[in-house]
Amino acid sequence: MDKRERLEDYIESHNLDSVWFARPNSFAWMTGGSNVVDRETDAGVAAIGYDGRDVTLLTNNIEADRIVAEELPELEPSEVSVEQFPWYTTSLPEAIAERVPNDGRVAADISVAGLERIDPTPLRQPLTERDSERYRDLGRETAAAVESVCRELRPDDTEHEVASALRIALSAREIEAPVVLVGGAERAQRYRHYTPTQAELGEYALLSVTAERDGLHASCTRTVAFDGPDWLTDRHTAAARVETTALAATRDASGVVEVANETTTNTGETGSAGDVFGSIQNAYAELGYEGEWTNHHQGGAAGFAGREWIAAPDHEAPIVAPMAYAWNPTVKGAKSEDTALVTDDGIELLTTTDAWPTTTVAAVEYDLELDRPDVLELEA
Repeated sequence: MDKRERLEDYIESHNLDSVWFARPNSFAWMTGGSNVVDRETDAGVAAIGYDGRDVTLLTNNIEADRIVAEELPELEPSEVSVEQFPWYTTSLPEAIAERVPNDGRVAADISVAGLERIDPTPLRQPLTERDSERYRDLGRETAAAVESVCRELRPDDTEHEVASALRIALSAREIEAPVVLVGGAERAQRYRHYTPTQAELGEYALLSVTAERDGLHASCTRTVAFDGPDWLTDRHTAAARVETTALAATRDASGVVEVANETTTNTGETGSAGDVFGSIQNAYAELGYEGEWTNHHQGGAAGFAGREWIAAPDHEAPIVAPMAYAWNPTVKGAKSEDTALVTDDGIELLTTTDAWPTTTVAAVEYDLELDRPDVLELEA
């Protein structure tokens, strides 16, 4: 089912006349482009509307020509009606409200007087084939950017310096970086969200990013050691095994199971985020880190948000395929995180390259082994 078919079903099932999307991730999902000028606002500078037949772009006169020319790659110009208003006469929410027919029922993903509020998260799942193709490119280039920075690190680099290098490496590939975390040896052991400071890296470092392009988000973490502590490899491997367990549980919960000779089939029987979370909890316990999951969230579905949802005990969000998932278990100063695409063909790791050392790890109580990024050892 393509995006318009999903919207048509939503409009019909909710007895609406139309829906409007102005939040950046929703706009990107519909158009493949960006409506962002000011990143400190929840809404962009344009909205995209759909009434079951026609697509309408609504924006002010400052932005109209640029957005039509550069920010609608998923839409043919002939199929988009463009409506603009003088920037000084009204706001985008007011302009949306003015286009609601008398006695009409309309929903929007931002607050608009008189309109219902739509949560677009379920609409963005599962991913379309085109979204999956773009995700593969984003994942590969995100990993390449992060790994290129990792290879140049020195113990006396500061976390801020490394964060700046990550942003530059990503920007050079036309990738935004809404999340950049760099934790040196001292702070990576104290904090799960190691926001960069002037502290030097020291004996090892964790580098974590969530990268965005065309609305899609990819997350990954890499570990670099100069003279790492004795426990680092063991804890890193434990985190990687928890992550592999999460991916195995996600695959099974999506209805995709291996049947023989590495072939897969879809049973059509799906589970929930809570089911996957139970497997994560069990994996921690089996590996000797019971309760470690309480110290940091474990990730969840990815797509047109860093996490479309974050799993928790008894979380009822359905596991769907094809869909991206980014699980990010941590173990006392170690972390394992990549973005994977779960499809009817199985698990496809997206944020990987052929230029990083790997180690093969096994899921806990699942028949799955994956090559996961290892700790990169560099000379001090």
